[in-house]
Amino acid sequence: MEFFGFHGVEDLEREQGQRFLIDVTCRKDLRLAGATDDIGATCNYADIYSIVRRIVEGTPFKLIESVAELIAENILQVFPVREVKVRVSKPEVLLGGSLDYAAVEIHRAVQSRKNRRNQEGES
Repeated sequence: MEFFGFHGVEDLEREQGQRFLIDVTCRKDLRLAGATDDIGATCNYADIYSIVRRIVEGTPFKLIESVAELIAENILQVFPVREVKVRVSKPEVLLGGSLDYAAVEIHRAVQSRKNRRNQEGES
């Protein structure tokens, strides 16, 4: 997915904006979707696209790590997936030097309820 946004640490990045490339991979058991041909049993990529677009074209962040985290968090909240991988790339880094691209890739998983309760009880 490709979008235009205003994320970056440098003033120039936040003023001029730049392209961002986003890759999202979700892990989910897809046997039911394959057997029933029911879009309700899978992750509708049009909905994922809408989430990513809203975030990348929305409120600017300094770090692409923050963009990736928000995308992953939203997908895990909206879709019944076990894991999500999000890669955010800036193909035209505005640094005044030679750099093909900058990118981060994060992997996040849904925690079991038992694990969440244990973590919430710990300080």
